[in-house]
Amino acid sequence: MKYENTKRAVFLDRPNRFIAHVDLNGQTETVHVKNTGRCKELLIPGTEVILEESVNPARKTKYDLICVNKSGRWINMDSQVPNKAAAEWIRAGRLFPEEVTLKTEKVYGNSRFDIYVESPCRKAFIEVKGVTLEENDIARFPDAPTQRGVKHVEELIRCQEDGYEAYLMFVIQMKGIREFEPNWSTHPQFGEVLQKAQNAGVHLLAYDCLIREDYIEIQDPVPIRL
Repeated sequence: MKYENTKRAVFLDRPNRFIAHVDLNGQTETVHVKNTGRCKELLIPGTEVILEESVNPARKTKYDLICVNKSGRWINMDSQVPNKAAAEWIRAGRLFPEEVTLKTEKVYGNSRFDIYVESPCRKAFIEVKGVTLEENDIARFPDAPTQRGVKHVEELIRCQEDGYEAYLMFVIQMKGIREFEPNWSTHPQFGEVLQKAQNAGVHLLAYDCLIREDYIEIQDPVPIRL
């Protein structure tokens, strides 16, 4: 997936979860942060960031903050891009050998899943989670407790039990990752429900991404350790 009209800037501060102040060509600019998560390990004053200029003249902020440079590694922190990148990746035939029909935001039971695919040989629900938390080349999810995430995994188990294929795909929004694991210290319940899902037959996937200033593409599988 390609971004248009990107620019480099320097992060200054984040008054709230929706906006940040950056230094853009010597001027302080208020920008929209495309991730409402904490991201404290990423948004450190003085850090180089990537902005995308909006084409909407009615917006209050002219730019979106989409990428952060952490110790020389570009990390995409746009929370909207994993779903788009995953749909693009699946349509390109990277997950299933046959051609599939893909729908987004499909409701099943009490949940709305990111992707639903159908073909003559399968019906599958796919939930996508973007991952931006990294430490010592290990990616973890979540970066904050997520009861919503637990509910999604439980609903995937129900899909599997009802005869559908069920997939939970972690899109790691960076390169250079050795393995993925649940963030046990932050939300042990999420790790427990992942183990339950794996035992129930839910497919757990983790993939890293090729990140450039104006580009993100799902690339290589990453081992999962539960």
